[in-house]
Amino acid sequence: MADTETIEIKKMSGPTKAAIFLMSMGEEYATQAFDKMNEHEIGEVAFEMSLIDSITPEMLKEVSLDFVGKFEGESRMIIESDSFIKNIVKNTLKGQDADNVLDDLEKKKQDKPFIWSRNINVGTLAGYVEGEHPQTIAMILAHMPSEISSEILMSLSDDLKGDISMRIAKLGQISEDVVRDVDRALKLELSGAVGPGGKAGGLQVLVDIINGVDKTTEDAVMEFVEEDNPEMANDIRNLMFVFEDLTSIDDTAMREILKKVEGQQLTYALKTATDEMKEKIFSNLSQRAGEMLKDDLDAMGPIRLAEVEESQQAVVRAAKELEADGTITLGKGKDDVLV
Repeated sequence: MADTETIEIKKMSGPTKAAIFLMSMGEEYATQAFDKMNEHEIGEVAFEMSLIDSITPEMLKEVSLDFVGKFEGESRMIIESDSFIKNIVKNTLKGQDADNVLDDLEKKKQDKPFIWSRNINVGTLAGYVEGEHPQTIAMILAHMPSEISSEILMSLSDDLKGDISMRIAKLGQISEDVVRDVDRALKLELSGAVGPGGKAGGLQVLVDIINGVDKTTEDAVMEFVEEDNPEMANDIRNLMFVFEDLTSIDDTAMREILKKVEGQQLTYALKTATDEMKEKIFSNLSQRAGEMLKDDLDAMGPIRLAEVEESQQAVVRAAKELEADGTITLGKGKDDVLV
């Protein structure tokens, strides 16, 4: 399994932070915490635990400053995550319920190829991937989590960005054996670990990746696609979901998204937002939370546009993650409206 010291701390999700904290506290404490969660929450946190094999001081500091002193220097906790998870799940849930959670956890690990890429330094990963044939790069990016693929795409040279993007859009169904072979090769090269799986590329895969890149990369990709295939470029634009599109989702979905977004990210995201977008956000916050957000906006000085765009992308990623697990539905245009 990949060394988790390479996890990008500031991008850790809530379940990841919970997993790190509970694993650092030990099985007995984690069992007590699991006892307060429902089965869905246990499954989410347990899945994140399964991806962790060590906890660095920096990671622990982000999760709980109270414990920084215990893990100073280069030391780290080495954790047998599989046995840890099995013990606390079985101590919390009984009989078939525990078996169901563990079976579901194993299935999730097997169904998500390249999930280990979340635990690899993106620069290292990009350096390895860039040396591959463009078609292989396209296949790899199509199967990795879209937020990782977005960062890798941004790191590529401009002439490669468009070529790779076109190949992703045209990518058909990939043999599971081929995916398994490439997954295994990357895993061995980068000391990662994950189970195999297969999926096709296509426009939606490319759109998911583009939604996570910076404006410069987006422009480079769209310019290349526009010149090569104007019809495809138009299709991509119609499929792309951007921050301001969140004004069209229902209030229940917006409240779910706001639960996943950190306070500073939301403040930065609203820096250049339209009045309609701001109203959508404030109307789905409690009065106290809304007042605090307004105070933060009023007190915020000038910030780099890149930070605003990154924060807006983080909100969109949170929305897409919720859509992927079936919690909410995102619509884009009248063709997607449910009646």
